[in-house]
Amino acid sequence: MPALPRSIAHLDMDAFFASVELLHYPQLRGQAVVVGGRRATVAGDAFPRLASYVGRGVITTATYEARALGVHSGMGLMKAAQLAPEAILLPANFEAYRDYSRRFKAAVRALAPQVEDRGIDEIYIDLTPLNPDGSVAGARQLAVQLQQAVRDATGLSCSLGVAPNKLLAKLCSDLDKPAGIAVVTAADLPARIWPLPAKRINGIGPKAAARLEELGIVTIGELAGADPAWLQDRFGERYGVWLHRAARGEDERPVVTESEPKSLSRETTFERDLHPRGDRPELSTRFTRLCEQLADDLARKGYVGKTVGLKLRFDNFHTVTRDRTLPLPVGDAAAIRRAAGECLKRVPLTRRIRLLGVKVSSLIRRDELRPDADTPPVQAELFD
Repeated sequence: MPALPRSIAHLDMDAFFASVELLHYPQLRGQAVVVGGRRATVAGDAFPRLASYVGRGVITTATYEARALGVHSGMGLMKAAQLAPEAILLPANFEAYRDYSRRFKAAVRALAPQVEDRGIDEIYIDLTPLNPDGSVAGARQLAVQLQQAVRDATGLSCSLGVAPNKLLAKLCSDLDKPAGIAVVTAADLPARIWPLPAKRINGIGPKAAARLEELGIVTIGELAGADPAWLQDRFGERYGVWLHRAARGEDERPVVTESEPKSLSRETTFERDLHPRGDRPELSTRFTRLCEQLADDLARKGYVGKTVGLKLRFDNFHTVTRDRTLPLPVGDAAAIRRAAGECLKRVPLTRRIRLLGVKVSSLIRRDELRPDADTPPVQAELFD
């Protein structure tokens, strides 16, 4: 049997958002830089510092130098300011990130077309047809070529893990970051995978990891050595079986090159809670912008949808959702906003709003529409 019966790669861009920012601000290379929030502004060479931030935004990403100070994605900016007050704060630029995402994926597909898109900064690639003998050397050479293609197309670095399956490939892509390549076979599991924390397995969340630790299981190797029946008794039959198989590196999932999304959505958490009446102009502007962004997403991916949904989270963290199914599918911003506005009328607006989101579901490919399909009339919305 070849060392790699399947050659499955997981490609992960290195500190993607921060790296894109450093292309625009090369003078910040080697410094602790945090990306996040909306109030940060850059004036010439004057960069804001985390210490001056006031608000409840969260970190979108951070350079490796900032991570070394204890800050990470998802952390509140105010908390991060306590750990790294002198770190530079840059606002997120998602249009640029999406542009570079398209570039690196196109570069990969030009060499290896069997790609599964997993998000803005990561993909799976089935390299098996390009490495028919399943050799480690062949897999590594392909990974080197992919790294170079991504760098040529974007100026950015990425890390790759190549393994017999997707689960192991994702684990491996993180082993030698940044700009690393790790090729792992089944024979390498005891030395390279089993010493890792069990929580590194994609699918073991914080609660399951905490429960495993309570039971004395910290590493992947300890999980692999646990009695399957014992795991099923404590985690349920289905999840217990999966835990044991995952720890032993067993995963037969294919690389899915095409998948139909069920819905597309956009949402934003405000820097401060907005009042439905007192802050109506700002809410209206944000509402319109979300609908425009969602319409752009639909157009770029080639979809329209028949169901428009609204999501609101209030200042007491209570969340409500409403949706409306239309006679005909819509995709333009005005139609989405009208339908979402109808949903909004069904929500009592008595509290300040913390989060606003808009979603389109029941998707249909735009090229499958009848030529005579028109946008249905919908009444005007609130926030105006």
